[in-house]
Amino acid sequence: MTALIEARQLSRHYRIRRNPFTRPATLRALDSVSFTLEAGRTLAVVGESGCGKSTLARQVTLIELPTSGELLIDGRDARAASRAEMAALRRRVQIVFQDPFGSLNPRKKVGVIIGEPLAINDGRSRAERQDRVRDMMSRVGLRPEHYDRYPHMFSGGQRQRIAIARALMLNPPVVVADEPVSALDVSIQAQVLNLMMDLQQELGLAYLFISHDLSVVRHIADQIMVMYLGRVAERGDAKRIFAEPRHPYTRALMAATPHVDPARRAHRELLSGELPSPLNPPSGCAFHTRCPHATDICRQQRPAETLIHGRTVACHHAASI
Repeated sequence: MTALIEARQLSRHYRIRRNPFTRPATLRALDSVSFTLEAGRTLAVVGESGCGKSTLARQVTLIELPTSGELLIDGRDARAASRAEMAALRRRVQIVFQDPFGSLNPRKKVGVIIGEPLAINDGRSRAERQDRVRDMMSRVGLRPEHYDRYPHMFSGGQRQRIAIARALMLNPPVVVADEPVSALDVSIQAQVLNLMMDLQQELGLAYLFISHDLSVVRHIADQIMVMYLGRVAERGDAKRIFAEPRHPYTRALMAATPHVDPARRAHRELLSGELPSPLNPPSGCAFHTRCPHATDICRQQRPAETLIHGRTVACHHAASI
């Protein structure tokens, strides 16, 4: 199957000046990240705050361009694209933001908000745009009378449905979902996730699903990419990783997920210490300062991503722990 999105050694660095009297420091928000995303599949990107998830979303949606590496969308390198090609590529990847209360313009009616991508990018008449908007509203579970209402008149779950409808108006093959249910009640989370999976099956969508909640990821992901301080720790088939995580950081994330089974709670592999500053990451393996299995080689040498038990793992001891 042809990859819709392919990242090769993708990096994004920022120059940060902490005060006027010091030299700028380099923040490596993404550091040599590689992955592929195919049609009809969901790649979940998980990790703590500051691991680079949202930076990755900005690269894939072309809000920002990577500092180095390749980002191929439909086989075309975004970094080498002309302005016209860039505009076309941006239409191929749309985003659903985390906060349904902040991502919608409170001064515009819902029908205008959903139809705005068409008004900007499409030459259809106003009547044709309205018909398209009403059809999309029906697909995401919004009623016809919602067309002329304002965002403040809707619940959080309904607002996220509006955001999903807006993201789908240009028929993109790829949707980036940046923590799309984290601001919603648990019961509403399930409704929105079910809607997203139904739309994926109906339209053949590919999702880049960004989340810190593994209990949510378990239900929607085909593949998982675990990130730590801008680097990939573990990447592979979701079922395989949930059944047998190989990287100590992946194990710690899964141990932090609440369980009703006392036996599973008793065997938690908890993290020690704080997340290091991305402005001054540790040498060698970035995780070694918090890892219970760290040895001298972990402190001195950065591990390469190695294929172990059907997934890639960046850990010197993944085969033995």
